[in-house]
Amino acid sequence: MKKIGIMGGTFNPPHVGHLLMANEVLQALDLDEVRFMPNAIPPHKEEPNGATGEQRLHMTALAIEDHAKFKLEPYEIQQGGTSYSFETLQVLKEREPDCDFYFIIGGDMVDSLHTWYRIEDLLKLVHFVGVDRPGTEGKSELPVIHVAAPIIDVSSTLLRKRLKNNQSVRYLLPQKVEHYIREEGLYGTTTATRSH
Repeated sequence: MKKIGIMGGTFNPPHVGHLLMANEVLQALDLDEVRFMPNAIPPHKEEPNGATGEQRLHMTALAIEDHAKFKLEPYEIQQGGTSYSFETLQVLKEREPDCDFYFIIGGDMVDSLHTWYRIEDLLKLVHFVGVDRPGTEGKSELPVIHVAAPIIDVSSTLLRKRLKNNQSVRYLLPQKVEHYIREEGLYGTTTATRSH
């Protein structure tokens, strides 16, 4: 069986925290690869100057292209609509029955795992891997594999704010991703500004 990590999220934008988390789990559990799977957001949730699904997919591809074991999983963006992990994993499992899936989540999500849609059925399809994050309990009655990792407390929200205010995001975002954001004028940026 191939061991495949799945890392879901909006990746709006993808940052070094995501990459670090994925790489730590890859090493700790000796996975064959980690797939980054941006989820679809209904159009009414898009913020002004936010990124479309296609742009988030493109940024994620740029963020991971230098890592041989990081792959892009476009399924949820291509499907559109609300992304339910249970439905997605059902499809992935049918598509690749010879794979063991490890769903990577942050400590904040571990805390609320019991509220996930059809969680009991989802647990039959995947192993959950919780990566501890600052300020979260990371505890659950449900079976979760815990991976301790150095975590950078950086969020996409913080990065969007910094980009909008023309503040530096150096070392927080892969350079290619920042370049693309500025080229596209995402999050209120202008092409004239660069990180210093």
